[in-house]
Amino acid sequence: MKQLPKLLRSRWFLGTVAVLTVGVIALVVLTRADPIKLRLDQFEQSLAEGKIIDARVLDKSHTISGTLRGGDKFEVSFPAEYGDELTEKLLAAKVEVTTDSEDDSSLVSLLYDLGPTVVIVGVFIWFVTKMQGGGRTGFGKAKARKAGTERSKITFANVAGADEAVEELTEIKEFLRDPERFRALGARIPRGVLLYGPPGTGKTLLARAVAGEADAPFFTISGSDFVEMFVGVGAARVRDLFKQAKEVAPSIVFVDEIDAVGRHRGTGVGGGHDEREQTLNQLLVELDGFEERDNVILMAATNRPDILDPALLRPGRFDRQIAVDAPDLEGRRAILEVHAEGTPWAPDVSWSVVARQTPGYTGADLANIVNEAALLAGRRSATTVTMADVAEAIDRVMAGPERRNRVMSEKEKAITAYHEAGHALVGHLLPNCDPVHKVSIVARGRALGWTQSLPTEDRYTRTRSELTEQVAMMLAGRGAEEMVFGEITTGASDDIERATALCRAMVTEYGMSDAVGPRRIRTGGDEPFVGREGAIPVVSDEIAQLVDAEVQRLLREAQSTARELLETHRDGLDRVAARLIEVETVDAEGLAELLAVV
Repeated sequence: MKQLPKLLRSRWFLGTVAVLTVGVIALVVLTRADPIKLRLDQFEQSLAEGKIIDARVLDKSHTISGTLRGGDKFEVSFPAEYGDELTEKLLAAKVEVTTDSEDDSSLVSLLYDLGPTVVIVGVFIWFVTKMQGGGRTGFGKAKARKAGTERSKITFANVAGADEAVEELTEIKEFLRDPERFRALGARIPRGVLLYGPPGTGKTLLARAVAGEADAPFFTISGSDFVEMFVGVGAARVRDLFKQAKEVAPSIVFVDEIDAVGRHRGTGVGGGHDEREQTLNQLLVELDGFEERDNVILMAATNRPDILDPALLRPGRFDRQIAVDAPDLEGRRAILEVHAEGTPWAPDVSWSVVARQTPGYTGADLANIVNEAALLAGRRSATTVTMADVAEAIDRVMAGPERRNRVMSEKEKAITAYHEAGHALVGHLLPNCDPVHKVSIVARGRALGWTQSLPTEDRYTRTRSELTEQVAMMLAGRGAEEMVFGEITTGASDDIERATALCRAMVTEYGMSDAVGPRRIRTGGDEPFVGREGAIPVVSDEIAQLVDAEVQRLLREAQSTARELLETHRDGLDRVAARLIEVETVDAEGLAELLAVV
């Protein structure tokens, strides 16, 4: 169709037409004379005097309109029961009468009857079309972001502390670059790679590095993007995602937080017809379909591999399962150095020392420490970041920011000092406890005080004696309060919670109770597969009572050990508490000096 002339499409022309239209409508409305409103008695008097020339009776609105002698228009309202009587009077007075039932036209009636139905059917067809992928904005289209044309700036050079994972992923990258080299040796391309580990260990960072290193197109999507409120959308998006990836194969698809759609089937309401399960079924089909040479690799990340469906984890689907754990000492140092690039550091900053002070920290924690240290230096308008800034950053990440504005009374300050001194004394005296690194009564986060213990080396297992002494250290703060002040406070609630959880784990998970033996005992809160038949093993009342008795025994023994040490070394407890009241924070060297004669 030809375009309209330029004049008809110009803004001033359209504006002029709009103004003229509004003016005409306003002129008609303003020049139209309003009819004279008559009361019913005035109408009957005018009728009797012969002043009414014609009349129009409106049945539904119960009004009569017409013309008076002289040309004036009139209008009168009447009660519904007077309609017939008034019509007879008009006819008797030989007035020209017309009646109007005010019925809608057949077309209007049809629109009233069929309009809602047409709208509902149209909306339904529109939704179905969108769900089936009609148009690029359809619900059934995968919301994947393609990183194949615009290369990611992150490469394996930006990844530290995960050498094994980098090596495995480098092999994937090489396979995509030269698949024939591997096929000549009879090797089959892996269908899937699962990255699992605690939050913050760098699983998504590794996927971004693969996108930066690989020459293949890289599609990334979150597991929650598959599931919508409409049935069938998740499965449609899975099909569309793999269709896009196959069109540009060899390619990589990365699904972050795959546990959103990959949970164990049959674990909730809905059974096999659950929308999430249909999405998972489609994902399983795409991973292990009939086509062997798709050259599409699925990468996924999760921190809950224990709740994934076994069919998703079997060979042929996720062939590679790569653990991405918290880094060791050398890994932490390397991660700190990567994040420290581009920041002016003072000569006293040693990343080896910082790495030793941060056991168990993930890559995200270490990145946060570097950033917090830089922010602290900027707060005091410094040109370089010092080791003191890094130490404060570690404390902020571990326990939260300082709350020096929280003013405590002298009694509450003394109670807090003796509580933390109790932790520090027992932790210093017990040989299997981690050395105390710092103790403070400066409020941080929700804690009024805190005691930090750091291991001398990375540990992956714990002995029974180490755990029992750790429980004794946890309960030492409460014991010091009771011994010195004759009563206990609510400040030990967190210690009691952690001590109870650790003792229960010793009995029910680690098999460290001689009475219960090497038996795994699960409770309802431990089982993530709620709704899965037979998932929670039956435990007799006798075993449950035995577990409670063993947990109570471990707590009592730890409490007794802590109380005995506190009473024996009361002088050391008083010295540490007095120093805390005076300076608020004592480091490892100061604590060793105070307890040198203990």
